[in-house]
Amino acid sequence: MTETQKYTITEVSQKYDINPNTLRYYERIGLLPEIPRQSNGNRYFTDDLNKWLEMIICLRHSGIPIEALIDYCQLLMQGDQTVEAREALLREQLAVLENKQKNLQRSIDRLTRKISLYESGEILNKDTYYEEYGIIFDEDGSWKERLDDFEN
Repeated sequence: MTETQKYTITEVSQKYDINPNTLRYYERIGLLPEIPRQSNGNRYFTDDLNKWLEMIICLRHSGIPIEALIDYCQLLMQGDQTVEAREALLREQLAVLENKQKNLQRSIDRLTRKISLYESGEILNKDTYYEEYGIIFDEDGSWKERLDDFEN
């Protein structure tokens, strides 16, 4: 039988370009299963833990907030009986991202239009483009969410 490959927290940190303190934080808040330790108390990662970490990194890069990711990981650790709950959680997160994408595309379109007004010189012909931009017809608070993103 072959022995399981062991990786130090420093090796994992370098491999995934993630701070060791972030890895410790992920363990502390329940994003990672319990990480085994050497006899000297140092953590070591296995290939299975690295795969788990890759899943977390991928989901974080997908824009899933830590709170939802904690819920997802807790469900995953509970086993196959949580498959439906995990799928529902991911579907909720997808809907949130799709809404953000829609709002971002609207902002890109408006900014592109504004730039075209400068390029054509039309910007000098009108005092306001408020009606054209139609923010009054946006979903309630969608513009505020974007402002909050920039302020935080």
